[in-house]
Amino acid sequence: MKNSKVLIVTITFLVSITSCKKKDKKVVTDNNVKHNNTVTEQEKTDGWELLFNGKTTSGWHKYNDGKINGGWIVENGELIALGKGGDIGGDIVSDKDFANFDLRIEWKISPGGNSGIFYHVKEGKQYKALYYTGPEYQLIDDVGFPSKLADWQKVGANYAMHLADTTKKRLKKIGEWNTSRIVVKDSLVQHYLNGEKIVEFNQWTDDWYKRKAVGKWKEYKDYAKYKSGKIGLQDHGNKIWFRNIKIKSL
Repeated sequence: MKNSKVLIVTITFLVSITSCKKKDKKVVTDNNVKHNNTVTEQEKTDGWELLFNGKTTSGWHKYNDGKINGGWIVENGELIALGKGGDIGGDIVSDKDFANFDLRIEWKISPGGNSGIFYHVKEGKQYKALYYTGPEYQLIDDVGFPSKLADWQKVGANYAMHLADTTKKRLKKIGEWNTSRIVVKDSLVQHYLNGEKIVEFNQWTDDWYKRKAVGKWKEYKDYAKYKSGKIGLQDHGNKIWFRNIKIKSL
């Protein structure tokens, strides 16, 4: 009888411990969600601001339009392009302009997807899309894209201009969140992916102009012309998710 009582007490204790662990795990997960799309008091002091509040598309508008017409939604604290755009038509830009800055953003993309992060974007009837003026940090499914990609088309590249350093590039699997960072200080531009610097170049040098003259942008006279402009997110006809978009002016 004594052995039975000991067994019952032991089982009850183990069940209690297991239950507590499950509850603790749930609390940690919830806390992680709550901490998305926030800046700490220290970050505010250091000059960081959110470009996406996790609740609405406030602070953004459709390129050359002024309103977002349903191609983008906010769900579970994520800013989502539904893939209704194409080469031209579905992109959004920040309401604010930025010159020198440190931009950090998390993203994940759908299988076979294609998108990009742009900066120094200008609006106007003479410009049909973000890429007429804004340099692009390329986002794409490197592995599962339906056609073969050149190196200048792959994730992290300064699209059609500078390649990502493959020795430092650590891209997450489709469905997992990546962290990208773009730092612009006068002519110097740096691209980071998941904590590693994978691209660095200077704009408006002899080498830069040579690359522009022989590549995709040779017919785009105002490509990367401006030293201040909007941050742009591309809807290239594929679903893509963004969160934790924060920026600091330098």
